[in-house]
Amino acid sequence: MRFLLQAVRSGLMVTLAMSLALVATAQAADTSVDYLIVGDEIPQRLIAEPGNPGRGRETVRDMAQVTCLICHAMPIPEEPDHGQIGPSLIGIGSRLSEGQIRLRLVDPKSMNSKSIMPAYYQTQNLTRVQELYKERTIYSPQQLEDVVAYLTSLKDR
Repeated sequence: MRFLLQAVRSGLMVTLAMSLALVATAQAADTSVDYLIVGDEIPQRLIAEPGNPGRGRETVRDMAQVTCLICHAMPIPEEPDHGQIGPSLIGIGSRLSEGQIRLRLVDPKSMNSKSIMPAYYQTQNLTRVQELYKERTIYSPQQLEDVVAYLTSLKDR
């Protein structure tokens, strides 16, 4: 019975994440910039301005921006509920480089074809996207770089 409840909760969380992705997509940038995948990373920032970790922290908590907390545990103690669907992001900056984190946000399926994580900066090769939301990204280039800066700052102590 406990497994069934966990499965139902997980399914609801995935549905919520996908719904939020669609809502947030409507608010994101209509245009995107090109990027180059090199190996398992996108080594260059999407924009010239470096990301701001403080803004990134707020972005990952923002329900309108498809909060990472739906699926991941994070070092954000003021948020009561953290997801357990995806891997913990605590210490992610010690495990992955800035470019590796960027690729996982831009195109998570490039690293795991079965990933249910939304592609925060992808407009092509997506499935079940409503016409209204096509050709738009969830995060703007600045938001993506802010989130990358925040996640990169999460180091093991």
